[in-house]
Amino acid sequence: ILGGIGADLDNLIFMKRTADRLFGDDYQWSVMAAGAAQMPFATQAIMMGGNVRVGLEDSLFIERGKLASSNAEQVRKVRRIIEELGYEVASPDDVREMLDLKGSDKVTF
Repeated sequence: ILGGIGADLDNLIFMKRTADRLFGDDYQWSVMAAGAAQMPFATQAIMMGGNVRVGLEDSLFIERGKLASSNAEQVRKVRRIIEELGYEVASPDDVREMLDLKGSDKVTF
């Protein structure tokens, strides 16, 4: 993405170390990467304890040369990666708590 930092491991490590130095361990962090870097970058972040997001707005592909059929297909793939690495997928309630969100039952729109 023009003007964005490159989606490579060296940059991710640098950004994580900088955040650790500035915030200690009291913060949430996540990554997103566009194009072919989406799943490899998400996998690297997962292994470093980060949160991830995926979707067709970031990459149209599920794997090299194969178009994803939906956002759900990409979410299923990253969920499988998370679980195969021994981590847990956050529930919607977990995410609301992590981000200190109200929840849909407490909004008026």
